[in-house]
This record gives sequence, structure tokens and C-alpha cells, in this order.
Amino acid sequence: MLRALKFDSVMKAVFGSSNDRRLKGYRPKIAEINALEPEFAALTDEQLRAKTDEFRAELAAGKTLDDIYAPAFAAVREAAKRTLKQRHFDVQLIGGFVLHEGSIAEMKTGEGKTLVATTAVYLNALAGEGVHVITVNDYLARRDSDWMGQIYRFLGLTVGVIVHGLDDDERRAAYAADVTYGTNNEFGFDYLRDNMKYDMGQMVQRGHAYAIVDEVDSILVDEARTPLIISGPSEDRSGLYAAVDTIIPKLVKEDFELDEKQRTVNLTEAGNEHAETFLREIGVMKEEGSLYEAGNATLVHHVNQALRAHKLFQRDKDYIVRNGEVVIVDEFTGRMMPGRRYSEGLHQALEAKEHVTVQPENVTLASITFQNYFRLYKKLAGMTGTASTEADEFAEIYKLVVVEIPTNLPIARADEDDEVYRTIDEKTRAIVREIEEANAKLQPMLVGTTSIEKSEVLAEVLEKKGYKKIDFSQPGALKPLYASARSGKPSKTFAVLNARFHEQEAPIVAEAGVPGAITIATNMAGRGTDIQLGGNVEMRIRQEIPADASEEERAAKEAEIRAEVAELKQKAIEAGGLYIIGTERHESRRIDNQLRGRSGRQGDPGRSKFFLSLQDDLMRIFGAERMDTMLKRLGLKEDEAIVHPWINKALEKAQQKVEARNFDIRKNILKFDNVMNDQRKVIFEDRRKMMAAETLEPTIVEMRTGVVDDLVAEHIPHDAYPEAWDIAGLKKEVLEKLNLDVPVDAWAKEEGIADEEVAARLHKAAEEAYAERVRRNTPEAMRYVEKQVILQALDHLWREHLVTLDHLRQVIGWRGMAQRDPLNEYKSEAFELFQQLIEQWHESVISQMMRIEVRFQTPEPPPPMMFQHAEAGALDGDYPLGGLSTDARLAPDAGVALAEERDPQAPASWGRVGRNEPCPCGSGKKFKHCHGQVA
Repeated sequence: MLRALKFDSVMKAVFGSSNDRRLKGYRPKIAEINALEPEFAALTDEQLRAKTDEFRAELAAGKTLDDIYAPAFAAVREAAKRTLKQRHFDVQLIGGFVLHEGSIAEMKTGEGKTLVATTAVYLNALAGEGVHVITVNDYLARRDSDWMGQIYRFLGLTVGVIVHGLDDDERRAAYAADVTYGTNNEFGFDYLRDNMKYDMGQMVQRGHAYAIVDEVDSILVDEARTPLIISGPSEDRSGLYAAVDTIIPKLVKEDFELDEKQRTVNLTEAGNEHAETFLREIGVMKEEGSLYEAGNATLVHHVNQALRAHKLFQRDKDYIVRNGEVVIVDEFTGRMMPGRRYSEGLHQALEAKEHVTVQPENVTLASITFQNYFRLYKKLAGMTGTASTEADEFAEIYKLVVVEIPTNLPIARADEDDEVYRTIDEKTRAIVREIEEANAKLQPMLVGTTSIEKSEVLAEVLEKKGYKKIDFSQPGALKPLYASARSGKPSKTFAVLNARFHEQEAPIVAEAGVPGAITIATNMAGRGTDIQLGGNVEMRIRQEIPADASEEERAAKEAEIRAEVAELKQKAIEAGGLYIIGTERHESRRIDNQLRGRSGRQGDPGRSKFFLSLQDDLMRIFGAERMDTMLKRLGLKEDEAIVHPWINKALEKAQQKVEARNFDIRKNILKFDNVMNDQRKVIFEDRRKMMAAETLEPTIVEMRTGVVDDLVAEHIPHDAYPEAWDIAGLKKEVLEKLNLDVPVDAWAKEEGIADEEVAARLHKAAEEAYAERVRRNTPEAMRYVEKQVILQALDHLWREHLVTLDHLRQVIGWRGMAQRDPLNEYKSEAFELFQQLIEQWHESVISQMMRIEVRFQTPEPPPPMMFQHAEAGALDGDYPLGGLSTDARLAPDAGVALAEERDPQAPASWGRVGRNEPCPCGSGKKFKHCHGQVA
């Protein structure tokens, strides 16, 4: 082993690492692009814009994207210089190559990842299949589409943005653009919603050709532990949640086992007995019987979720209560996630715990994991500041290679060893001392916390020390800070950035580099705004120059702002640059690295240090008690800290354990979801084919043939004697499933008749009956109804199938007690359930179509079937399904009128009109924008 390690070290010293070799391969390409710069700089704006048409013509003539990369990259660089006044550095062009090749570009904070993507986006957009740029929130999606969109529009490309609240027409237009920005949630939900539509024209996405994921570690790793779910409301059980919630505070410590490492909590034997007693007292459980009887399964579920809500979830850390609602807080970014809800009744348990209105539980209508959604793309790439720690996961799950891109200028940040104190109070005092010391010399500081609660506790301590919190909602809130920066005297002000103040995020982060600024922030992942020493010039220009200012006034004020920011930047550099103070280690090394990475931007000086205590969550969970005992014996005094590189290594190992556990959770989710994903692909592909088909008559014939054959095979076994035939059962089921009253009993008495002859007669009778039904109801109406019934029957059974698989997944782990692999058992049973789904689908469709009667009249408008989208529950926002409502799925009648029978003056004659059809009134508008408009 030691020899192998030495050999690896020697090989790396001689030939460089694989990363070094890959970077070396880009050098000739960079030289080629740089050589084209003078030529492109000489072009007029119109000539540069015309290059896009030239590139597309070359691609149409047979060239590949790799053949035209050099002039395409040169065109983007020149366009950026003219629109944004920014020129791509060579390392940014390297990042563009990495993205174009379908890999992950790891670039430090402040290296301009947003600009890096433009070269790869432009080159791939030339293919005409659409490029998706995926960000972590709506703010960044809008900002980047406007900001980088200047380059694309200058070069003649169209740009769209997908954010929450758009209707289908707006989404369709955004996806039709050459470049589409949006969040991971919106892209995933649009995919699921598209596969619940009833007409190809209603779908919004146009395929999955190429995607670049910004903050790829946050989206593909952190958020991949929970699937995207589209759900609909179920029955209201709010009273039961509130009742069960009252018993949890009565349980004592011995009644449950809490494992913070695994994030689990379970009732003990004594706890079960006490819970049963309390449940009987409040009248939700009968006097006799046990909590774990089959009839009490729902009650057990409610008790377990209430227990989790009280013992594992903390207010102001995992969630906050705002405007009478429980709002989840993202543990990685510290942002609120309004509308997102935990699944399986956990959110309802939290609402009961906090005594706010308990919303009804939801049932799953469609779901997909981020892993399986992003694997739909033909080519996928990503960029982030911290991916190398998760390189194995990216390679294993997504087949993505992480390439570390060197910084444009060397990093000058000093990362100091952690200081470890015995108690949180000692640690807090040390942090405050450090803040006061740095603030005295006007060094800008970013203080990172892991929860809202901890950021506000620290804010209270600072306020007691005489510091004042900046209220960014007030005009002129930053005047004291700038006055002190100019005078050289500390202003003793600070800003707080967490989920409570997320609206003020951009101005808080933009001014965090002003000399003397103190910013307390809850997690800094994916904030999207760089901290620039001296302050953010662009932000100040937008805020301080009036919109109605003249050109001369604007130019003079802009020059004044730029000069002042340059002067303040020099002061901040002299004070030591941005000082990062971490108040606690996060369970993921990447989050700590993201916090550190905010300092040392573009070669600026900086400093970082973490302050820890043995009472911190990570330290406490991983055996800090032994260390505490040892430190007492060694005579560590109050307010003394341990500082040693070994401590850092020990903490890193603890973090690696947590990361490994989280990776196992994600892998396990994926293993089980892959089973469902195979079935999902089949269902979604069949739906698309059926939606695209002009007629589904052959499908109906095939289904009817299969149903008849199955009925005959079930009741007349092949080669069996007539005495063994179940003729009565066959006659009954033929009437139920085919709506045919045929003399099966008389046929069976005929001499020499066999099962094949009975099947042939049934086929003929069913075919003739259906042909008569088609003639009576008109072929046009029946073709429409066939498609609606087939799709709606499939959707109904698929939703039931998802619920069944979810229940199966929850209990399949017990098979391991019998030495059987739960995953193999799940695969086997899921396959059987899927076969049953297909059989039930065929039977349901044929049963309805053999009874359907079309009434040519205006039907009552069906209540739209509403659904919500969610990740680990449901996100806010309801969208009506296209086509017939699911509530009307089993209705034997459908109101359909032919175009020639519609009187423009008499809406009663129109029947059911397609949402995208021209309105029968003759206005020229689509029906949905005219008489079919939803109020």
C-alpha cells in the first residue's frame, strides 16, 4: 500500500495529475481563440451579430460544434466586451471548454462563473435544440437571464426565463428560446406536469438536449435527498393531528430513543404503553386493543410523525413560523422555502406542534428524483466553487468529471486553525472579542452561522455591546457605515442576513466588503452576489443615481462613486481584506469551504477562522464528552482555547462520516427510485405516443383483444374438459367488462366447440357492438373520447400505483429480517404490481368504451382537478390539468360537438371545445383566451 502511494506521488510529480494534464490540453485551444481576438475586435456590431447565422449555416452543412468552437468563443468574448464591459480571462475560457465537454468546472468564488457559462451556452445554443441554465433560486435566474442575456441578444439569440407563477403559454415561449434560465424545481415540475397533460399542444418543454447547472453541488447533491413530488389534497385529518400532538409533551425521556446522528426517534416499550394510555384518555383509541394492531396503523403513523416534529425539528433552525404558516428553512443556504412542505404528514405534525392551521395532507400524483430528472439530458455540465469533495458521487451517479480550474490570480487568503472552546458561552465571548478587535481597524467581516436562531443570538450579544443593527428598509441606512469608512472610525453597526431578511439579501451582501462592515449570515451557499472589497459599484450606481438624472449628472456621479469605492477598497486591503469568522462547523465540508471562499476574491487578501465549542451539534454528536473530560484533567481554564492542526483533521473526519452517510441515503433513494423510474419511462413514453397519435383506434382494438383473450383463458383453461369450464363466471364477466349479453352458455353446449371458437365469437360480438357504438356516436366524437378515456384511466391507475409503491417501500425493509435483499424483493413486487396496472388499465378502458354514449349538449363545467408541486411535500401553486378533469374520468358521457354543428351565436351548441382551438364565436382568439377564459 505504501509503495503504491509512493508510486502515485512520483507519477504525479513527473507527469502531473489527471486534472493538470487535462488543463494542459486546453492551452492550444486558448491560443487559437486569442489569435482571433484582433480580427473579431475589428468587426462592426452588425458583422459580429451576423456570425451567428454563419455558424448555423456551417452546422447545417455538416460541421460539428467542436469544429467551430474557436470563432464561437471569440465572438462571445467580443460581445461581452461590448455589452458588459467584461473580457473573459483565459481561465474563464478553460471553464467554458469544461462545460462544453459535459463536465463540472470547479472555480473559486469571485472567478466569474456566471460569465464562464456564456461561451458554452452560446456554442451549444447554435445547434437549435435549446440550452437550459439552471440556478438555485428565482432571483438568480432572473438576474442572470437579464445580465448575461445582453450577450446572447447582442449575438442574435433569444433568451427565456422560467420562474414561479408563469402560466403555460409564458413557459412554452420561454422553453422555445435558444437559452432558457430557471430553477431546478421549476424545470423538474414542468417535466412532471407535461406528462400529466392531455394534448401535445399543451406541453411546455421541448426536450432535454443540454443543461448547465450552477451551484451543481447544491442542486445535484444537497437537494437530491428528497424527490420532486406533484401532489393533490386528501381528506382533512387536522383534528387528529392536533389531538395526537397533545400527548407528546407528556412523554418522558425514557419513553423514546433519540439518535441525532441518524436523525431518528422511536418509542420504547414503556413509551408505547404510555402513548396508548394517553391516546385512550383523549378518546382517539379504543379502550381494548394495542396501538400496533392493524386497525391502528394510521394512528401509529400520526404518533411517529408528531414525535419527530417535537424531538428532531427545531423552530428557527429547521423551520420558522411566519404569518401563521410553518415555512421550511433550507439547511444548506439558510433561505426560506415558502410553499414547500414536508411529506408523509410531517408538515402537518409541525403545524399542530406550533398551533397554526393544519393544512390537509397530500397524495402523490407524480414524482421524480433530481438524479433521474437530470439524467434525462443528452449532455449535462455544472459549475461551482466546491465540488471536489463530492467528486466520487458526481462520477458514480451522473458520470460527471470534476475539473479544478486555476484562479486568475493567486489566492492570498490565510486560513487559520480552528479555535475550540469548552462551552458555547466561552466561544461566543471569543467571537465578540475577535469582532471588536477587527472592527477597531475597520476590517470588513463576514460572520457565518448555521441557523437563524444562532445568528440572532449573536446579534443580541453585539447589541448589548453597543452595536446597532442596520435596517436596510430605511432610506440612508448605510450612511453611518460609509461615514465611518471615510473617517477611519468604527461605526459599530452590523447587518443580519438570514431567512427572515432574505428580501434584503442583495444589498447586504453587496456592501459586506466596505471597511468596518460586519455581516452576520446564515449559510452562504449560492448567494449569487460577490463580496467586493470597498463595496459594489454597480449596486451603488443603481441606488444612488436617480432615474431622471441627465447624462452629465449621471456620468459625474458614476465617476465619483467609482473613485470612492476604489479608495475604500484600498482601506479594506490595508486592514487585511475580508475576515471570515465561522461560528460553527457545518456537517458538510463544502458549506464551510463556500463560507471561506467568500474571502480572497480575485487575488484580494483575506483571512478565515472557525470558532467551535464542545457543545456544538457536530462536536457533541461525535463524542465531545470524552474530549471535555480530557480537557478538564489537563486543566484547561475558562476562555482558553485549543488550537492545533490535529483538531482540524479530527473534525474533517467527522464531517466525512456525515457526508458518507448522506451519500448512502441518496444512493439508497436512487436505487429504489430507479425501479420506479423504469416504469415511469414506459408510462410517460406511452402517454406521449398516444397524445401524438391522430387516432387510438388500433390501441382500442389491441386492448379489447387482450381483455377477451384473458377472460377466455381464465374461465376456459386450454385443453380442459368442458366439465371444468366456468361458463357462468365467463358470462357474468363478459357482461361486466364488455357490456355484452351473449349466449355463452348455449355455445358451450355445442358439440366439439373449443376455447378458440368461444374466443373468436366473443371477438366478433365485441367488434360488432363497438362498431355500432362508433356509428351511432360518430367516428370523430369517439376518436376524441377514446384518447381522453385511455389517458385518464392510465393517470388514475398510475397515481394509485405510486401510492402502493410508496407503501411497499416503507415496509419492504423488514424482509431483511428473513435474510432476503429488500431491494430485490422491491424490484420483484414492483414488477408484478406494474403488470397488474397494465391489465387493470386495459380492462378499465374497454369497460368504459363499451358503454360510452356521447351527448351533444353543453355539459356542466367540471371542477378543475388541482394539484400542487413539491419536494419532500408540496410547493405552493395550483395548476388545473388540461383536457377533461380527472373527476370526470369514469363518466360514461362526454359533451362533444362537431365544428359544422356549432352556431357561433349559440354557445349551447358548441359542446366541449379544446382549450387551444379557435373560439367558435368567431373572434379569432383561442378558446382559452375568449369564452373559455378561467376567471
